Amino acid sequence: MVLLSIPYSSPSFNNYTTFYHLQRQSQSQSRYAKIGIRCGIAEPSGEPAPLGQKTKYNDGFFEKAFMTLFARKMENFGASKKESDQKKKGFFDYDYDSFVDVSRKVMQGRSRLQQQQVVREVLMSMLPPGAPAQFRKLFPPTQWAAEFNAAITVPFFFWLVGPSEVVEVEVDGVKQKSGVHIKKCRYLENSGCVGMCVNMCKIPTQDFFTNEFGLPLTMNPNFEDMSCEMIYGQVPPPFEEDPVSKQPCYASICTIANPSSNVCPKLSAN
Repeated sequence: MVLLSIPYSSPSFNNYTTFYHLQRQSQSQSRYAKIGIRCGIAEPSGEPAPLGQKTKYNDGFFEKAFMTLFARKMENFGASKKESDQKKKGFFDYDYDSFVDVSRKVMQGRSRLQQQQVVREVLMSMLPPGAPAQFRKLFPPTQWAAEFNAAITVPFFFWLVGPSEVVEVEVDGVKQKSGVHIKKCRYLENSGCVGMCVNMCKIPTQDFFTNEFGLPLTMNPNFEDMSCEMIYGQVPPPFEEDPVSKQPCYASICTIANPSSNVCPKLSAN
């Protein structure tokens, strides 16, 4: 989920200044769409499909490039020896389902902490040397940095989580526009798995921004409607105190669910 690290791979200050001016010029998604890294929803309404139905997307060049990049990196951890010996898919043979399938393979046979560590290693492998330190210099944990990252989350996370919008939140008693409301998370919708949401997205993303980049981030998935709230600038709670630690499986849609368990088994430490 820490896909914002991609735009920071080899930044120059002028690039960030350009993004900042885009943010100041307009807060609307139509302005961000001009950046070019946006896929589109294929639903007639232009909005995510109702709960229980899978949203259709039109993925273009950039979206498939991101899917391939991350899927290939993660395949190094999720593929069996037999699969590794087979010829890899072509660059544009990957789609969103392929990306989710690779994530599911990474999860299998690993503990919660091991899954999160794999995601961290994949993310670190995609960054140039010194990128976290550079991020910390450019974006110290201030209100401006939190609001800026919330603003660019909307276009750069679209391919992964679907449509979202910047919202006002309260951080340490201060109201600021550093929140992002994801309407219906594409990753959760396609995986249908609580464990994948928490271990492969929420916790690694929080940890990466908070500990590697030095900008606190809390993510609050809503398993009732598959929406999610990201709050930049807010320190995430310990896992044991986070409501997601007690979340049961999606028994009716998850292919590896354990309906008899009160809590998703993938959320246990083992």
